[in-house]
Amino acid sequence: MTQSDLGKLMDVSKASVSLYEKNQRTPDQETLKKVAQFFDVSIDYLLGVSDKRHYYALTKKDKRDIETELEDVLAGVTNKSGINFFKNGAELSDEDRALLEASLRQTITLSKELAKKKFTPNKFRGSEQ
Repeated sequence: MTQSDLGKLMDVSKASVSLYEKNQRTPDQETLKKVAQFFDVSIDYLLGVSDKRHYYALTKKDKRDIETELEDVLAGVTNKSGINFFKNGAELSDEDRALLEASLRQTITLSKELAKKKFTPNKFRGSEQ
C-alpha cells in the first residue's frame, strides 16, 4: 500500500502519512480508528502500547495449553482404551491423522479466542471497547 493509498483511506494527504511514518506528526483519534479498523488491529497495537494485535490474542501460555489439550485428545484417539477413528473400517493413515490434528488444533485455538473475546472484562480490553 502506498502512502497515497493510505492517505485516501484516512482522508489525509500523502504528506501527512509521511509525517506519521517519521514520527513527526501524530494522527488524531478518528484517523487512528480508521487505520486500526482497516488493518484489523487495536489502537494500542498501533501506538506500540501493546504487542498483541487484539486483547483476545492468545498468549504463549494459551498456546502451551492448546498443545497440552491437543495431546490429551490425540492420546485418546490413538489409545486402544480411548476413542478410535476409523476410515472405511481401517485405522486412520498418518496423513488423515495429521489432518485431524490440524483440524483439532484450529478448533481449540478458535474456541479459546472466542472465549477470550466474549469473557474478557471491559477494563482489560484497552482501546478495543
